[in-house]
Amino acid sequence: MTAAERREQLITVAREVFAEEGVQGVSVEQLASRASVTKPVIYEHFGGKEGLYAVVIDRSMRELADAVTEFLGDCDGERELLEQAVWGLLTFVEEKPAAFRVLSRDAPSWHTTGSLASLMSEVARAVEGALVPMFDRHQIDSTPVPIYTQMLVGQLALSGDWWLERGSEFSKEEVAQHIVNLTWNGMRGLQQSPTLKYSGHLHARDESRETVSAAAD
Repeated sequence: MTAAERREQLITVAREVFAEEGVQGVSVEQLASRASVTKPVIYEHFGGKEGLYAVVIDRSMRELADAVTEFLGDCDGERELLEQAVWGLLTFVEEKPAAFRVLSRDAPSWHTTGSLASLMSEVARAVEGALVPMFDRHQIDSTPVPIYTQMLVGQLALSGDWWLERGSEFSKEEVAQHIVNLTWNGMRGLQQSPTLKYSGHLHARDESRETVSAAAD
């Protein structure tokens, strides 16, 4: 195994361990044992547990931001933008549960960012960039866009965390339908049986991504 391959293996293993156990109670010995390496190998690549954790968080955060922004590219309007953002985050939760669990845990005191809210900042910036043109199109002052962004991203993140823990009780589409229902219609306009207007498009995106992934493998 090359040094680069070993580094990737350690990141993958550490992400699983941190997702299962958190970071505070995990030792370098545990990480080394799960990766079938000696402790010096981890120190050599990352300088210790703290360095490895920082890399895992950074990698997971970038993957989450990419997963959401991937779905924000081609939208015909505000409703589709909302559905795409919801679908993108839930797809990440579905495909990379360990990465999301790592992000949803509180970071230790020695890490610079200490909560899910702060770790979602990159996603918030991506969503904010998509919301500003929407406000401009409707000639609405875009100054408060960061407030709307935090509300939207916050509910997505917490809903994704809740869904991950509830397992198969609700499908991705069901969760997306109800998040969109509340966000789009508000409390006064909730629908009895919500649907996703762009469901066919969203499922087609999933199938396309699966095809690309299978070809890469």
